[in-house]
Amino acid sequence: MTEEEFDAFYAGAFPRLVGQLYAMTGDLAEAQDVVQEAFVRAWDKRCALLAGEAPEAWVRTVAMRLAVSRWRRARRWLELVHHSPPPEPVPGPTPDHTALVEALRGLSEAQRTAVVLHHLCDLSVEQIARETNAPPGTVKARLSRGRDALAKQLADGSSPKVTGRRQGSHVG
Repeated sequence: MTEEEFDAFYAGAFPRLVGQLYAMTGDLAEAQDVVQEAFVRAWDKRCALLAGEAPEAWVRTVAMRLAVSRWRRARRWLELVHHSPPPEPVPGPTPDHTALVEALRGLSEAQRTAVVLHHLCDLSVEQIARETNAPPGTVKARLSRGRDALAKQLADGSSPKVTGRRQGSHVG
């Protein structure tokens, strides 16, 4: 089959095949996809497809097999989803956590970085200094000023006070 013959075959057979596969799948987009994929495969074999040997039947068979294969894959996926336990619910942030995050947002970026790295990531002043390219004295000053600012923001009464320390952190 020449390219011109294939083009004419495609133009005539595509709408018919889509209609047939749509009736089988009940999904127009799925029918268009599988028929298009079948024509791509037919294009690769166009030299072997002879106009007198029912190339439309070949394309229809390939398209139906593709549709069944996709349906089986979708069914297996649904079975896996239904057999998997639902994920454990994740609790939302506590009022204390929300207040702390809000208070941290009120700090300068340098102070916030120092406080988070020291108190939440448990880095030493020296480690923070290396990571932020700041002298240890500057890190200590940022920690001190950041803690003072946090204490004022959390104690002003506009947000709940943080009453305990986070597990794995320390106040220093």
